[in-house]
Amino acid sequence: MEFETLVQTRKSVRGFKKQPVSRATVEEIIEVAKRAPSSMNTQPWHVHVLTGEPLEEVRRRNMEEMVAGAKAKRDIVSHGEYQGVHRGRQVDIAKKLFGAMGIARDDKPMRQDWVLRGFRQFDAPVSLVLAYDRILDPGAVCHFDLGALCYGIVLAAWDRGLGSVINGQGIMRSDIVREVANIPEDQVIMTCVAMGYPDDSFAANAVRSDREANGDFVRYVGFAD
Repeated sequence: MEFETLVQTRKSVRGFKKQPVSRATVEEIIEVAKRAPSSMNTQPWHVHVLTGEPLEEVRRRNMEEMVAGAKAKRDIVSHGEYQGVHRGRQVDIAKKLFGAMGIARDDKPMRQDWVLRGFRQFDAPVSLVLAYDRILDPGAVCHFDLGALCYGIVLAAWDRGLGSVINGQGIMRSDIVREVANIPEDQVIMTCVAMGYPDDSFAANAVRSDREANGDFVRYVGFAD
């Protein structure tokens, strides 16, 4: 599939089939994605691929801790709650998703169930936990590199018929992820990619987020036209 078509058609998938994803398929995806840009070829990334019982334990314990009121315990520094225009965009996509799923504004149980799906990594059959070398902190360059790898994974997966959602909720308790997956302390857990074959009957999978017009965030400097 051509790159432009990949980018235009790819969307976040929040409902997955129970069909398993083979290790060979994931290896193929990572083989492609690791060609992502990396600052001076430092390649600071690590990928921990979870499925089966280990993944079930991570999502069960992550969900139980968060439902019980435990504080998030992520390795990376959080900006806190979104405000202003960023909050507005967050609310807009939530409205679209709840509308597609038929979740009313005052339906607290169903809204809570949606949040729990995020903590469970949307019940995807595979989770790729992305981490980077702790020795590179503090600094945004390695974060940029990991983002490039992450997007490469998502596009390579989509090209092979797999959907994914980049999901920080799924690792809100990074200590649990580290324990279950035996991730070394010298790696910082940044995010995870929940992955599987899309369930086309799941209404939220048809939702596409809005994007601002180029004129709202792009400046051209020095062009004659």
